[in-house]
Amino acid sequence: MRLQARLFLCALQFLTRLPTPALKTWPENGVARSAPYYPVVGWIVGGLCALVLLIADRIWPPLIGAALSTVMGILVTGGLHEDGLADTADGLGGGRTPERRREIMKDSRIGAYGVLALGSMLTLKTLAIAALPPPQAALALVLCHGAARAFAALAMTLPYAGDPGRAKLGAARASPVAAALAALLGFVALTLLPWPRAALGLALAALAAGLIAHTARRLIGGWTGDVLGAVEQVAEVGLLLGVGAGLA
Repeated sequence: MRLQARLFLCALQFLTRLPTPALKTWPENGVARSAPYYPVVGWIVGGLCALVLLIADRIWPPLIGAALSTVMGILVTGGLHEDGLADTADGLGGGRTPERRREIMKDSRIGAYGVLALGSMLTLKTLAIAALPPPQAALALVLCHGAARAFAALAMTLPYAGDPGRAKLGAARASPVAAALAALLGFVALTLLPWPRAALGLALAALAAGLIAHTARRLIGGWTGDVLGAVEQVAEVGLLLGVGAGLA
C-alpha cells in the first residue's frame, strides 16, 4: 500500500472509530505525518453528521435534528475529542504543576471543570446548528468539522508534552509544511460558506483554539492527545457560531 494511503488510514484511525483496512505496519511518526489528512477526516465525520441532520429534519423539529447530528459526531469518533476537552479542562484548570496537570489529564474520572466545559461546548454546538437552515447547516457541518481538525494539526507544531511511551502512533511534532497543508485544505474549503460569516467563524475559532494551545504550552509544555481534542472542539464551536451569526 502506498505511503499516502497508509497515512490517510492512520489519520482516519487516530481521529475516528470508523472501520478501516488493517495496516501491517504503521508509518513512523504516523500521527504527525498524517496531519494533512485531518481536514479530510473531518469532512467525512461532518458528512455523516450532516446526513443525520437532513434525515432528522424530515421527522423532528430543528433542535432535535441538531442534537442527533451532534450525537452522531460523538459516535463516529468514540467521543475522542469530547473526552480530550473534558480532560484538558480538568488538568489545566485543576493542577498546580505541569506533572500534576498531566496526571489529572490521564485520570479517567471527570471533574467539575470538565463537566462545565463539555456541557457548555455541546450546548453551544447544538444550538448553533439548530439556528441554521438545514441545507446550510449540513454544509456547515462538513466544512467546520474539517477546519476544526486543521486547527488540531496546527497545534501539533508545538512540542509533545505527554509520555512518548504511551503515545498512540508516535509523539513527534507535526512539521510546519504538514500543518500548513492541513490549514490550506481546511480553511480554503470554508469559502463555500457565506464569506463574512465564515470569516467571523474562522476568527472565533482561531481565538479559542489559540487560547487553548497557548495555555497548554505554558502550563504543561505543549500538546497531548487531550489538548488536540480540546482544540478541535472549541474551534468547531467557534466556526459554527460564526457561520450562524446574524441569522436569528
